[in-house]
This record gives sequence, structure tokens and C-alpha cells, in this order.
Amino acid sequence: MRAVPLSSASREAALDAMAAEPLDILVIGGGVVGGGAALDAATRGLSVGLVEARDFASGTSSRSSKLMHGGLRYLEMLDFRLVAEALKERGLSLQKLAPHLVREVGFLYPLTHHGWERFYAGSGVALYDAMSRASGYGASVPLHRHKTRRGARKLMPALRKDALVGAIHYYDGQVDDARHTMFLSRTAAAYGAHVASRTRVIDLVREGDRVVGARVKDLESGRELDVQARQVINATGVWTDETQSFAGERGQFHVRSSKGIHLVVPRDRIRGESGLILRTEKSVLFVIPWGRHWIIGTTDTDWSLSKDHPAASRSDIDYLLEHVNSVLNEPLTHDDVEGVFAGLRPLLAGEDDATSKLSREHAVGTGVKGLIVIAGGKYTTYRVMAEDAVDAAVHGMSSLLDRNVPPCCTEDVPLLGADGFEALWNQRQKLARESGLSVARIEHLLGRYGSLVTELLELVAQRPDLGRGLAGADDYLRAEVVYAASHEGARHLDDVIARRTRISIETFDRGTEVAAEVADLMGDVLGWSGEQREREIDHYRSRVEAERESQRMPDDETADAARLGAPDVVPVLRAVDA
Repeated sequence: MRAVPLSSASREAALDAMAAEPLDILVIGGGVVGGGAALDAATRGLSVGLVEARDFASGTSSRSSKLMHGGLRYLEMLDFRLVAEALKERGLSLQKLAPHLVREVGFLYPLTHHGWERFYAGSGVALYDAMSRASGYGASVPLHRHKTRRGARKLMPALRKDALVGAIHYYDGQVDDARHTMFLSRTAAAYGAHVASRTRVIDLVREGDRVVGARVKDLESGRELDVQARQVINATGVWTDETQSFAGERGQFHVRSSKGIHLVVPRDRIRGESGLILRTEKSVLFVIPWGRHWIIGTTDTDWSLSKDHPAASRSDIDYLLEHVNSVLNEPLTHDDVEGVFAGLRPLLAGEDDATSKLSREHAVGTGVKGLIVIAGGKYTTYRVMAEDAVDAAVHGMSSLLDRNVPPCCTEDVPLLGADGFEALWNQRQKLARESGLSVARIEHLLGRYGSLVTELLELVAQRPDLGRGLAGADDYLRAEVVYAASHEGARHLDDVIARRTRISIETFDRGTEVAAEVADLMGDVLGWSGEQREREIDHYRSRVEAERESQRMPDDETADAARLGAPDVVPVLRAVDA
């Protein structure tokens, strides 16, 4: 396998290829499941196309809690199969598939009752560890430890003394979800998949009772083209029902959206070395270490408004602050909040009105010939979901193929950047000397690019100015912006500031101060005119202002109306416009 860039040229070539020859499988949706499905199908030797209406991971897959975890709370629901499956996938990503993107993270679970709670919670965490080891991929994850109150507060001095009587310290996995999702699509492209973002499906093409492809619109140029495929996989998450409607029939199941919001605060506002997991009246609350920051979340409320840009209201933010402040010595205020992000979970619709009780498991539907629908699930189990979807697609086109299709092999297919990562990590001081960058910079790059770090270092060697940090967002190098535009499919300012980097949630200005510098660097790669650069900057600043305004609103309806005040930089064609 050879790494290929997701460049402007490769995008155009992918669209031309999809229009020229029928595909075995067309995947709709560039989130974690769509990217996983494209990689699964390509590594079985199938011809594959992947189209995404906006940017890779621009929906749910960039707005999660950034965890690769087994789902400890599902043990209490007695959903042992889901936990066992997720723990295996967590271990696979940590050890083999994406060690450069996924790492262990510790959590402290405060105990508030003497006696019975330590036994009850301790038994659950012990079972969690045992299931992890039994998966065959849990050896690298440390086992849990019991802590006294003093021991817990030594680890997390920010905790109030009266907030706990003791604690349990356990480990899970953490991932930069947006980068991981992008790496899935890029790895699929390296194995031959045709990948194109900013390409929206505006209709499904039918012959008789069978779906035989899709009509898509290139949102960058406006051109429309028909893509023929033996099977189409609908992996559009919370947009599942809308995409399904193009087939002209009701689906076998429906998806409800649950909104979860997260806050980002500076690391020095909560003194401690471990994450926290707290019970709330509805679910659980995480306080997660994130570089020089903490991520606090999440909420779990029904959402029926705009799916493109779910908005966080002031009441959402107040809810999180109130619950986290109940255990902290020094309460957080609104002024401490650097960033806010809101995402929608795609849940299989059920009878229960509480979204926290809807299924986190996934389902595959084949109600219309030629169309596979995959929905539900959780981020950690994306690979299993992708395998099930491709299995269904292969079964559905078995009569159309003149060959046997091999079974899924993605359990043994590392993502780009994984091969050689450990060796380069061991050589990080040598890389620092040779590149002129600090060891801390090299570690930062290795944790974001893995063994592809050599491509970044080549850019810096050619242009030493790219080795400087961005003004106003010094954690990231100028080279990372150039690389995002030339190799990682970034087409607009949002793509870089919000997803290739996380500047939009890691700075108090939400990335507005760095927008002009990023636009200049991207514009040189993508050939933007001066007018285009100004348009990108204006759009990004309008987006940030709309988000800030929404976060001052008291409820979902007013927050949604405020957020929709800033449209997408490229108008996205709707089903009603087709």
C-alpha cells in the first residue's frame, strides 16, 4: 500500500472515475462508518466509491466525546455483548489499527457511599477489565486500582473533600475522532477507493424495483453526474431517513437524533492528572484530559431541529457547569469556557421517549434491492458496523458477480501512519535534531500523523517558515495547514480550523484570529483568489459569531434559529431542490 494524497486533483480524478465505470459499491456518507465501509470493501478487492456532502467527519464523527471505549455504563444495563464487542475494537485500535491516533486515558470514578458502592462499582470495573483481557487485545491497557479519598484527591486535587469517600481509577481509550475518520477515508483511497468530499447525493437511480446507483452533485463546481453501482450503502447517520427517502419507500427502521454537547476549558482550571466520570440523574458526565485542555460532557436530549448544525443553548451549558461544579473546589464559570461543540447521535428509534434508553446497537436494513442501510451503533464499533454493511452488500450482489468476494480483513489492516509509528516514536529525539523542531513538536506531529510525519518534515525542510507555529494557535504548525489542503482533503477554512486541527474549540477566540493566516496558507495550495480568501474568512467569522449567539439563547428553538444565521460556505443542495 502506498499513501495517496486527498488532493484537489485526486478528488477530480475520483469523480471522473465514478462517472466512467460502474462500481461494485457506492458508499454515501464520509463519517466513521462510511469511511470504514469504503475501506472494508476496497480491501476485499471490490471497486468502491465514497461520497460525502460536506467534509469528512463534518457531522457526528467530529463531535463525539473523543473516546474509544467499551461503554462501562452498558454493563449496568446488562448489555454484555455490546461491551465485549466494543472492548475488542478499542484494543484493536490501540494496539494494531491506529496506535498513532488512539491512546489510553485514565478515569477516576468517585464513590459517594461507604461499603456497598465500592463492592458494586468495583465488581463492574473488574468485569470490564476481565472482558478487555478476554478479547485478546487488552494487555496494553492498565488494570483498575481502588483509591482512598486521600489517594483520589492526590490524583485529582480539584475534587472537593465532601464529594467522595473513595474512588476507583480505571482506563479507557481516547481518539481525535475527526482525524481518525479522515484517516479511514484516506486509507480507503490508498487501497483504491474513489473518494470525494463536497459531493452530495441528490437522488438514487432505480431500474425497476432495484437501486442501481445515485445522481450526485459536485458542490465545488456545480456539475452533476450519475454514478452506477451494484450496491449502494447508506451510511449517513442522523440523515439516514432523508437519504432513504430517495428510494421512494419507507425503510425498515428509523433513526432519532439525540443531542450531546461538550465544553472545552483550559487545563489549569481543573487541577488533576486523570479524567473523571460522574453519575447524573440522566446518564454519566465525563471530564476528559485533552492536551492543554479538558473536555466536559455530555448531554443527552432529543433533537428534531437542524441536523446540519445542531446548536448548544445556554441551558445546555448551564447543565454541564452545574453538574461538574458539584464536585469541584473551584467552580467553573461561563468565562472559563474556551470552546463548545454539539453533535447528534443516530439512535435506532424505539418506544421509550428517553433518548438515553434508545439502542446504541446498530442495524442493517435491505428493504430495497440494491440499497443497504446501516444505522445506530457507537463510534468505537465502526469497524464491525462497516463489516456488517459490506457483508449485506456482497450478499445482495452475489448473483451479479462472476467471482467470490473474500471475507472482511480490516481486523488486520492498519490505518495509514500506523506502520512504523513505534519505531519513529523511539527516534523522536533524532527526528527533532534533524528537523530543527523541538521534541515536543515531534511528539505532537507523531500523535497526529504517525509515520506520515516524514511527509510533514519534508515540507518543513523545503520551506523552513512552515516549521513555525500559527500565530494565535501555536500548538499547530503552519505546515499542518498546507498538508491538510494538499494531502488531507481540506477544501475550506472550516475543514482545517474545526477538524484537521481543533483550533475552533481550543482557543477563546474560536479560531477567528488565525483565520487570515490559515486562508493564505490554504489559498496558496488550492489556488484561491484574493476574493475567495476574503469570502472564506468572512464566512468563518460569521459562523463563529452565530455559534456564540446560539450559546446565549435560552433553549433549543432560539439557539437553532441563531446558529442558522450563518449558512455553509458552499450551499448544500437539499432534497426539495433536486
